[in-house]
Amino acid sequence: MSMNNSPNVFLDPNANRFQVNIINESHDNNETSQEDVGSDPPHYEETSFTDEAHNRLRISYRPGKRELYDNFLQNGEKTEASLHPYDTHTKMYYLQTFGHNTVDPVPKIDYYRNTGSVSGNKLSRPSLLEIHEQLAKNIAVSTGSAERIANGESTAGDETAVGKEEENKTGFVKFGWVKGVLVRCMLNIWGVMLFIRLSWIVGQAGIGGAYYLISRSLGPEFGGSIGLIFAFANAVAVAMYVVGFAETVVELLKESDTLMVDESNDIRIIGTITVVCLLGISVAGMEWEAKAQVILLVVLLVAIANFFIGTVIPTNNEKKARGFFNYQASIFAENFGPDFRSGEGFFSVFAIFFPAATGILAGANISGDLKDPQDAIPKGTMLAILITTVAYIGVAICAASCVVRDATGNINDTVVPGMSCNGSSACSLGYDFSRCASQPCDYGLMNNFQVMSMVSGFGPLITAGIFSATLSSALASLVSAPKVFQALCKDNVYKGLHFFAKGYGKNNEPIRGYVLTFVIAMAFILIAELNTIAPIISNFFLASYALINFSCFHASYAKSPGWRPAFRYYNMWVSLFGALLCCGVMFVINWWAALITYAIELFLYIYVTYKKPEVNWGSSTQALYYINALDSALALTTVEDHVKNFRPQCIALTGAPMIRPALLDITHTFTKNNGLCICCEVYTGPRKLCVKEMNSGMAKKQAWLTKNKRKAFYAAVAADSFRDGVRSLLQASGLGRMKPNTLVIGFKKDWRNATATQVENYVGIIHDAFDFELGMIIVRISQGFDISQVLQVQEEFEKLEQERLALEATIKENDFEEGKSGICGFFRKASSFNFSKHETKKESTINTIQSMHVGEFNQKLLEASTQFKKKQGKGTIDIWWLFDDGGLTILIPYILTIRKKWKNCKLRIFTGGKVNRIEEEKLVMASLLSKFRIKFADINIICDINIKPNKESWKFFEEMIEPYRLHESCKDITTAEKLKRETPWKITDAELEAFKEKSYRQVRLNELLQEHSRAANLIVLSLPVARKGVVSDYLYMAWLEILSKNLPPILMVRGNHKNVLTFYS
Repeated sequence: MSMNNSPNVFLDPNANRFQVNIINESHDNNETSQEDVGSDPPHYEETSFTDEAHNRLRISYRPGKRELYDNFLQNGEKTEASLHPYDTHTKMYYLQTFGHNTVDPVPKIDYYRNTGSVSGNKLSRPSLLEIHEQLAKNIAVSTGSAERIANGESTAGDETAVGKEEENKTGFVKFGWVKGVLVRCMLNIWGVMLFIRLSWIVGQAGIGGAYYLISRSLGPEFGGSIGLIFAFANAVAVAMYVVGFAETVVELLKESDTLMVDESNDIRIIGTITVVCLLGISVAGMEWEAKAQVILLVVLLVAIANFFIGTVIPTNNEKKARGFFNYQASIFAENFGPDFRSGEGFFSVFAIFFPAATGILAGANISGDLKDPQDAIPKGTMLAILITTVAYIGVAICAASCVVRDATGNINDTVVPGMSCNGSSACSLGYDFSRCASQPCDYGLMNNFQVMSMVSGFGPLITAGIFSATLSSALASLVSAPKVFQALCKDNVYKGLHFFAKGYGKNNEPIRGYVLTFVIAMAFILIAELNTIAPIISNFFLASYALINFSCFHASYAKSPGWRPAFRYYNMWVSLFGALLCCGVMFVINWWAALITYAIELFLYIYVTYKKPEVNWGSSTQALYYINALDSALALTTVEDHVKNFRPQCIALTGAPMIRPALLDITHTFTKNNGLCICCEVYTGPRKLCVKEMNSGMAKKQAWLTKNKRKAFYAAVAADSFRDGVRSLLQASGLGRMKPNTLVIGFKKDWRNATATQVENYVGIIHDAFDFELGMIIVRISQGFDISQVLQVQEEFEKLEQERLALEATIKENDFEEGKSGICGFFRKASSFNFSKHETKKESTINTIQSMHVGEFNQKLLEASTQFKKKQGKGTIDIWWLFDDGGLTILIPYILTIRKKWKNCKLRIFTGGKVNRIEEEKLVMASLLSKFRIKFADINIICDINIKPNKESWKFFEEMIEPYRLHESCKDITTAEKLKRETPWKITDAELEAFKEKSYRQVRLNELLQEHSRAANLIVLSLPVARKGVVSDYLYMAWLEILSKNLPPILMVRGNHKNVLTFYS
């Protein structure tokens, strides 16, 4: 586009960038101004944007007006009787400003006065409807008003099927509820605690797939953090069970006096050998592990039965000396209450026993290996809990009824005649164990961890049971921990751990996870102390169970239709109580360990929240977001709109948001964290194809907005025409009070090459926006917005790059497989050479295309597409506030200046006025802006808007509209009427003559913009309104073209003539 070479287009290059001139009326044809401006020469004042002491407003003024202005700023009121800052907008004022009367008023302070103001009256500006629509035909029009009508102005007023097929191909092993859940849970619950700690616990206290569940319920933040803790707890559980097994073996070695080193080191040695063997079984696969679990369960059941049988077999003197007397009521009564010793308490004992309950998730942990997890997990888990609970209670009661707390093991410690028993049950049964009160004893519930072996009918069976319980539980934990960890890694919540996601074999075994679990287990086996390891596990498992309970409560609270618990007696409040109970118990057991656990969990939670992994699990957190948003939206509908809470809520016609990024960026700048922004796209064409294309791209385009941190929504419609689609968007977009109030579009740069229908649609959209009482913003940048060609070529580059990488991979694979020499090797090398040639050809193709297109690419277009992403340097935003539209023209640039990228730009205000009232007009505008609390750098009153433009500028305008003129005056009436019917969109001579003054104004405004705002960072200009049905589309486009050509980025703004700013007085 050629530049205007008129002498007043360019500023003096030697002038300061921020020098401000007082503009006098002057004409190209040397006509005198209508009003004498006096003999004083114009004064110039350099406006500094860096020195704004005490936030003073800096504007230009005439000599002798400084005191008046200072006093005005201080008091906010007029100080001279002759100064009427609020009474300047008369009909004569409009005549002097724009050369003809108009009801499109200039900015006026009384339009913004709040209705609740004590002083002053609020005036009503003409509505947008009055300015936009045609005048009613039944209104009598005078000669003067006819001229106004002629000038276009008026008076005021398939994933599951694929998975199954893959399972069938690979022979994936699945388990039912018995082998997969019931057996596993029972073996884990009947673990080391049943055989070698339950008797001690009774003596002390008396009788008296977690990751998937959490993550899919509460989302990746909770699931990811607790998933690591849960997997770690399972890995430590391996150590606990193995140490329990090793303790039993060491007891046997001790009895036979065959210890290898000492008790602690023997536990470490045996534990190491055991965990290596278990690792081998686990690596062999789930099928082998499941078979081993069944065998171990049988041994365990026999061992438990052996214990119960042993309690009814008559005891002997040796066992009596060790505290076993068969069922005795006195022993039951003595053991009924607690007798905590050695600093133990209820919760410390509970912490040691609690790992026995951790087996309830053994089935859930391998949910992926179950045939029907939904049916198997609840059925198997509940039945396992029932059976094992009965067994634990039975063993506890039997042990407490048969064995005393302390015994010496010496058969000679019998009661001496005349000895007082003091209520001791052992004494009443003939044995004196009183010395156990003053010195340690080795037998009884409190001292002997092998009580069940002593009581049983056949001791070796109990030993076999201990081996079975400990090994089965260790094996289950060794399988569970890697499975949970693998699931966590597959979700890629922690990208650094993705290495452990890989599986091997038909069952996708997590071999790498097994090795990691083995390392963790080995580290804790070296502790070699069961009572030390158990509380560590308790803390981690309690944290997991707390979140499991909370996830159930949260899912119910979110009221998601997808949450349908099948358990008949489920209650959300019981779940919440369970979560709180778990948290409370953690702190009671060990408060500092609980704090550490939650600190770790909080750190992991914050990490995952910050990283925002790209996962979608349909969590209850997502459901709660929806519920909260819905409740807020409904609550918002009950709140009445108020001008103080106005914010731009924009529909931006960007098409696909990545196609016009600059248009989105400038819109996003004044809506981010402030208002609604909807990027809209209209699909036209065959309905079926359009809907298919639209639906397939919705998620992708919204994801692009999210990825590029654009706080905006994407919306699309399919319509018969572009205008129909936009009309639908204007009416239906938004929700409740969150509805758009402003339409943002890019300037149609190619309007002169477009079809008449396209131009009609474009201008029609502007008319529709005004009809629906929306504000209007048209954005123009020199290079245009559409970068679809750039994106298309980039996509071609990416495809070619992928092809090149694929070729490289093929060549490397062929080179790797090439191992033989001779003729076969020769042909392989030749084949490889051909591939290399092909690759070279491809690379040269890429280089050719790249070099060919780089020259064709408009580099300026690429730079322009990112210009609003960059931080703007020190400069100005020039606001040409010519018509009062409710304040949107001033609010948009103000919002820009509070953004980080635009904060270094100062506001310069340009508005129309009379040459003999320049200072008064400045004071009026300064008063208005100060009441709005909007800072500005300068105010310029433009007095010569109404003069004719120079000849070169007008000639350019005439040449621009020439192809669209009808020229009916040069033709006979018949031909002229025929042309009007055939080309109704053309500009008639009558129309051009009627709107000549308004056309002059647009051309003249461009000259003034060129003169004053060529160096601005951004121009914000009042958008002219064309009366619907009166001004033709091509004439209006010509106005917009001549108004905004050869300028910095420009926003042509028109509010809906309803206040967006106000003040109280």
